[in-house]
Amino acid sequence: MVTSRLQKAHTVEPSPVIEKIKKLLALAHSSNEHEAALAAGHAQRLLAEHNLAMADIEAAHRPDKADTIETTVSKSLPKWLRHLSAGVSSAFDCQAVHHPATGKMTFIGVGADVQVAVYTFTYLDRTIRMLCSSYMKRHATGALANRHRELMRHSYYLGAVTTITARLREQKAETPVTTGALVPVKEGLIRQAMTAIGTLRTMHSRKSYINSNAYTFGQADGATIGLRHGVTGTASPRGIGQPR
Repeated sequence: MVTSRLQKAHTVEPSPVIEKIKKLLALAHSSNEHEAALAAGHAQRLLAEHNLAMADIEAAHRPDKADTIETTVSKSLPKWLRHLSAGVSSAFDCQAVHHPATGKMTFIGVGADVQVAVYTFTYLDRTIRMLCSSYMKRHATGALANRHRELMRHSYYLGAVTTITARLREQKAETPVTTGALVPVKEGLIRQAMTAIGTLRTMHSRKSYINSNAYTFGQADGATIGLRHGVTGTASPRGIGQPR
């Protein structure tokens, strides 16, 4: 996790046909063999219909600069939120820079990557907080000291984020965001954008004390969140507000 100042965003508008082919090619790597075969076949038909080759797809999507999108977080970023931003950024081939002076966070990526990363981060942040609130209402009962309540809350958050970031890594391994040829291109453009931001300061996490029960509940609830649904916005996560 790094911190510094903000930079303005811009957007990229790829060809609709090429964008559709690119999405189909991504689906062609699906673990569902039937879905993968259909997607690959459809992509090949579109390539033939429009007299395109894979080289055209790569060339059309060869970016020349990184994009940045700013979102509001807080001036002091808790450990679990730092881990979440790092996990989401990595999953979508982006970087996140926190700005303590303004309480903003800038996501840096190429094209649609950064848009999806910001949406996913915002969705997961909101959902984890809702699940934690539900957990605390059920389990942080009685005359507990404020310090103990905060430890439970912090532990729950860390447990949930541990599960979610592991699932994001698995999702990326199954369906990579970037094709091999474009990986170094994107990385170079992101480095340029981060250099333009200015001096960056790396944040190191200190060892945390945890409540093992709250941490375990967080891990379990983190497994119920629909990551793909969160990106597409088509469904709500399971388990919000439901007793366990």
